[in-house]
Amino acid sequence: MSAVMEVVDDSAPFFAPVSSDLIDGLLGQYQSMRKRIENIASMIDGEMSSAMEYFFEGNRDPDRGRGDFSVERVFRKEGAIFALNSAYWSKTLAMTDVLDCMPQKRRDFWHAQLSGKKFVGSGYDSETVPSLPDFEEGTVRATLSDMLAMRAMFLSERVDGIFRALSSDHVTNCPQGFSKRMILNSVYTSYASHSQCGHINDLRCVIAKFMGHDEPKYNSTSRIAEIARKRHGEWITIDGGAMRMRVYLKGTAHLEIHPDMAFRLNQVLANLHPHAIPAEFRTKQKKAHKEFQMMSRPLPFAVVDILAQMKRATRAIKQDGNWRQPYRYENVDNALKYDHYGQPDKHVLAEVRNVLKSIGGIESTEGWWQFDYNPNEIIDDIVTSGCIPDQKAHQFYPTPESVAIAAIEMAQIGDEDKCLEPSAGQGGLADYMPKDRTRCVEISKLHCDILAAKGFDVVQADFIEWATKTADRFDVAVLNPPFSDGRALLHTQTAATLVKSGGRLVAILPASFKGKDILPGWSAEWSHVFENEFAGTSVSVVIFSGEKP
Repeated sequence: MSAVMEVVDDSAPFFAPVSSDLIDGLLGQYQSMRKRIENIASMIDGEMSSAMEYFFEGNRDPDRGRGDFSVERVFRKEGAIFALNSAYWSKTLAMTDVLDCMPQKRRDFWHAQLSGKKFVGSGYDSETVPSLPDFEEGTVRATLSDMLAMRAMFLSERVDGIFRALSSDHVTNCPQGFSKRMILNSVYTSYASHSQCGHINDLRCVIAKFMGHDEPKYNSTSRIAEIARKRHGEWITIDGGAMRMRVYLKGTAHLEIHPDMAFRLNQVLANLHPHAIPAEFRTKQKKAHKEFQMMSRPLPFAVVDILAQMKRATRAIKQDGNWRQPYRYENVDNALKYDHYGQPDKHVLAEVRNVLKSIGGIESTEGWWQFDYNPNEIIDDIVTSGCIPDQKAHQFYPTPESVAIAAIEMAQIGDEDKCLEPSAGQGGLADYMPKDRTRCVEISKLHCDILAAKGFDVVQADFIEWATKTADRFDVAVLNPPFSDGRALLHTQTAATLVKSGGRLVAILPASFKGKDILPGWSAEWSHVFENEFAGTSVSVVIFSGEKP
């Protein structure tokens, strides 16, 4: 396991431990419920059986027929005990993230045991899978202890399982090891294959571990497969550029992974099969890889999971006079709401809010997020790529606090200065400027409503058009312009025409602008480059400060 241990820091917890108190509690509940089941089975097994038949016959649904609800079958003790064992083993596994750490083959095995019948796609059935053990203290603690001891083996098994899942029908797949391009069959039929998506998820987890990131949940790749199927034949970027996937109508998935990742996967594979992996597959390539631009800071998977579960928002409409259905529900145009279970970590939820704001969303008092456009495709892009698409993020992304404060300091706003924030968004810069002397120009009505509620002087307009018509001039203009299609320079130069002589303009610009003479004749000062300030994007920025002669 030496090569594996070099890849994974074995000193870190591989999965969240389970408290002994919690296990004790589950064991107590299990024993109590099992006793009740045994008592009921014992009671029904005698004279009560014949009487119970009349309950079934008299209370059955005549439209459905009797079906298979015989007393003997319903009150069979073995079936109830199996269901009880399955429920409590499931509860135990849910108390830790062990299922996320398991390779897909082991997860299939557990699902086969918990279901007690053939599990589709697993390759296991009731004849090859041992019966589920009783939920007893010695068995429970020993099982969890064994899983903890196998943490390094889990990584190896994941890599080996991915390799064995590759299609043998396609020559693109190399029998000697992983290559940049890989192909899997039957990833999607009429629905996403649980098992095949699990192998892709294992691949994502291993790459995430290589890169020092958190890992996706074990069932999160099915949504990505559905998006890829919907965009069949199109390459979609996954997990910050670490890999790409293309799904065809027949359900075959083509995967491309960064060559550096293929090299590291082959290192693990060579540890398992030392004589089967040629040296060239275990040697890191030296040339740069232009088609793969991996981000150093993609969004956390916990954030992406909540975004993936968002659904269309609906509102309740009162129906007078209809006591059976006093309300009807209608969809809200261009609006999404959360659909997650439990209470997410507050820091995760704050990051989710930032992402939704970055693509133009506004959180309504009704509990949903409202957009000026249909956000579904953009949400799909974020879910697959783990990043915020530039064409939206550069238009709406809130200015990070550290960058905003630095920009305002460079603006040197005086006590009487009249200020302007063009393309203000939701006021990420204006929030640090004097409200009674700051005008915000913003094209989005939703954003204008937010700015007005904050107390700013707001003009709803396209800034470029508005600038050609207004006679107003300002002492200070501070802006974070949209970056795409050359608009950063256009917005900056347009804002400069509205600054009074002797006034100051401060603009947050792409780092590539630093040192360029963007406003000829103006004095110029540049900040240091701000890198990785915008989570989920690859953009680096610099602050320009200039004084008009």
